[in-house]
Amino acid sequence: MAVSMRDLDSAFQGAGQKAGIEIWRIENFRPVPVPKASHGKFFTGDSYVILKTTALKSGALRHDIHYWLGKDTTQDEAGTAAIKTVELDAALGGRAVQYREVQGQETEKFLSYFKPCIIPQEGGAASGFKHAEAEEHITRLFVCRGKHVVHVKEVPFARSSLNHEDIFILDTKSKIFQFNGSNSSIQERAKALEVVQYIKDTYHDGKCEVAAIEDGKLMADAETGEFWSFFGGFAPLPRRTATEDDKTPDAFPTKLLCIEKGQIEPVEADSLTRELLNTNKCYILDCGTEVFVWMGRNTTLDERKSASAVAEELVHGVDRPKSHVIRVIEGFETVMFRSKFDSWPSTTDVAVSEDGRGKVAALLKRQGLNVKGLLKAAPTREEPQPYIDCTGNLQVWHIDGQEKTLLSASEQSKFYSGDCYIFQYSYPGEDKEDYLIGTWFGKHSIQGERASALSMASKMVESLKFMPAQARIYEGNEPVQFFSIFQSFIVFKGGISEGYKNYVKEKDISDETYSEEGMALFRVQGSGPDNMQAIQVDPVASSLNSSYCYILHSGSSVFTWSGSLTTSEDQELVERQLDLIKPNLQSKPQKEGAESEQFWELLGGKSEYPGQKILRESENDPHLFSCAFLKGEFKVSEIFNFTQDDLMTEDIFILDCHSEIFVWVGQQVDSKSRMQALTIGEKFLERDFLLEGLSCEAPIYIVMEGSEPPFFTHFFSWDSAKFSMHGNSFQRKLTMVKNGGPPTPDKPKRRVPASYGGRSSVPDKSQRSRSMSFSPDRVRVRGRSPAFNALAATFENANNRNLSTPPPIVRKLYPKSVTPDSAKLASRSSAIASLTATFEKPAQANNVPRPLKASPEANKPKPEMNSKEKLMSSKIEVLTIHEDVKEGEAEDDEGLPIFPYERLKITSTDPVTEIDVTKRETYLSSEEFREKFGMKKDAFYRLPKWKQNKLKMALQLF
Repeated sequence: MAVSMRDLDSAFQGAGQKAGIEIWRIENFRPVPVPKASHGKFFTGDSYVILKTTALKSGALRHDIHYWLGKDTTQDEAGTAAIKTVELDAALGGRAVQYREVQGQETEKFLSYFKPCIIPQEGGAASGFKHAEAEEHITRLFVCRGKHVVHVKEVPFARSSLNHEDIFILDTKSKIFQFNGSNSSIQERAKALEVVQYIKDTYHDGKCEVAAIEDGKLMADAETGEFWSFFGGFAPLPRRTATEDDKTPDAFPTKLLCIEKGQIEPVEADSLTRELLNTNKCYILDCGTEVFVWMGRNTTLDERKSASAVAEELVHGVDRPKSHVIRVIEGFETVMFRSKFDSWPSTTDVAVSEDGRGKVAALLKRQGLNVKGLLKAAPTREEPQPYIDCTGNLQVWHIDGQEKTLLSASEQSKFYSGDCYIFQYSYPGEDKEDYLIGTWFGKHSIQGERASALSMASKMVESLKFMPAQARIYEGNEPVQFFSIFQSFIVFKGGISEGYKNYVKEKDISDETYSEEGMALFRVQGSGPDNMQAIQVDPVASSLNSSYCYILHSGSSVFTWSGSLTTSEDQELVERQLDLIKPNLQSKPQKEGAESEQFWELLGGKSEYPGQKILRESENDPHLFSCAFLKGEFKVSEIFNFTQDDLMTEDIFILDCHSEIFVWVGQQVDSKSRMQALTIGEKFLERDFLLEGLSCEAPIYIVMEGSEPPFFTHFFSWDSAKFSMHGNSFQRKLTMVKNGGPPTPDKPKRRVPASYGGRSSVPDKSQRSRSMSFSPDRVRVRGRSPAFNALAATFENANNRNLSTPPPIVRKLYPKSVTPDSAKLASRSSAIASLTATFEKPAQANNVPRPLKASPEANKPKPEMNSKEKLMSSKIEVLTIHEDVKEGEAEDDEGLPIFPYERLKITSTDPVTEIDVTKRETYLSSEEFREKFGMKKDAFYRLPKWKQNKLKMALQLF
């Protein structure tokens, strides 16, 4: 499409150059910029053009243009807004999606720009209305509808406006009331509270009271009585009368219409296919509540304006449902548009010209304007970060039928392509150990063992009170977190499980299982010593690649091959992997183009091979979806411009990053739905709602509310305090609205490692020799200080055993080969002193004991609590002890009763009753506390909680 300077309105010059929102109001048929301070303020008598610019991970800018029409705007203004939207798109290069927004019928995408809501004000500019002046406060009544974004509409201030289905906000001079209809959902009530907060901040300067009124509560409390007094006293509510907004549109047959010289011509076809659309024409796809205008790449600006005018005329026809108009450009169709067709090619051959964008950029550059945003951004490919502490403790089990076998430290990074594995990784969290439990399926593993692995992994997660994140990973689709945890990873061909061997025998397939004495070729890849892999491939020349290094061995002959595009770092990785695969043999280095005859003979002769790196699925811009099974049907709804507040504790959400997906499960989700989390993730991959070519083998993470790992939370501006609160979504939000924010938890913020790149960022570790790093006899325990090793050594027992089940929570701070002997544990003051000597001093002292989280052991004696309550109680901090001192009991300096250590420890034969079992140490006398812990109480309570817990566990007080 050719663009001339006369087609460009000067108000649009320089628009869309950086991420953000730009707004213009139509005044005298011209767009006038709206200052940023007034964004979100709309007048019912005006029309607006809104541009949303989003910076994508690829480096490109995406544009969405909306034109908003107030209920009192004139037809001329509305038409001007529609035309100016087409002009703005042309100025941006003709790629934007354009939306028509009508007051009261806005799209969720549009409303998401102005969270929590928009409340249009009476008045207007160009329409001749006067903007309403803020004078004496007027009592107003609003109705709120929406679970993810809120449509707010002012209704008459009368009892007849209230009903049992909706949520209403009564805004009075001194107090804001939220009336919750008895049939409204918890999620809708929570979202409406965000509107209450908005009204409080906008119209009351944040200074007024807030009250929640429950439908059907009658006059049970003073606030309920006060609310009904505004309506002349309580009286039964009338049934809600059906309005225009409530009508369910009748089934509307989808019609494709071609626009020729401003006239509509129906397109006759048995089915809708991409081939029906001509690049030289404009079309209308009429779906009833949605009307799409499709504009071919070769259409003129006038033709596009004409098509937009025809669509406006169409939606104003009689007996039509209220419709959204969405305009799309050829080659940049939305998912919703493409889904209306019976067939749409996954890639469309469209010659996307930079002509329009380039000409506009040249014109603006001559005027001295910055045109950076109009030029095509160069795609950037960032190295993915693991966002996980890589100094934790790893355990791996091999699956054989219904059994799992714990692998030794020297074998736990060596997998077979025909087998399945379970791994458990524990690492330091914000004040406790965090866990990741996952399954890895080899490409040739059998279905029965995959199911067995999933079942066993789920039981491990359940045994840890559903706190760990759970991962399902397929060979070839491993996420960066997986490789960073394993650091060095080898995949052999074949399998060693009975299931795989039986499968090979039944199918009469040759068994390619790796043999140390046989011939094998490995491709070596990775980003460094803490993230390197050796993958066994077919031992033929076509398996080579100029971008990689390889290891080839046959009997006692070992070759290393370096492709011409490899670096010295790549070649170093080969040497490291060689120490693991063939540690005692001297290799014969081969460079691409200078190989020996023996090398080619082993590979069966020369042949062609590729030179480009094997690209893995890259992480795309994330999308958040609410999802559920409704009457057996899987339903999803996208949440635009999402934040942490969109995650509701009653629901399940999916965060789609393309290369991997996260299934987030709220604490208040019922147990049946929680057990379906993996199935929901698999269904999502299968359905591919964004038509983005999702792999069904993409990694799936299941994340429980309150135990979100850092590689999930980094997609949000995360505040862990929000998920440490009691109650459902509404109750939590009400607490925040009344208190001015979430309560400040008495715990440190999430501990973020200095670098997420693994051990390579630590100089002393990266300098270790390979023999030290990969010694088979060395137990794999990472990130322990010398003092902790001293403490652990004191607790070690010659009869320690490796368990094939996950360790109990109370022992999770110990490495897998070290567990305290609870029967014979005595005072270890010297070891503890050695440990505490290395603890860093905090910034400020606090002599008051900090609350500790309830452990599973503390929850055990309360059978009346269900698993959900246990989960919540383990996440909620215990209140300060207020027990009365009984007669004859001694008190310590803080006024608490004191008891001897022998009665306070968990293995006591004469245990103390009626104490807070999560804070046993507080009942020790100051002298005995100092004797057992090697420090005073105030020094102990200045330590991080996880260190406190570690010391208490050592003394059997936790």
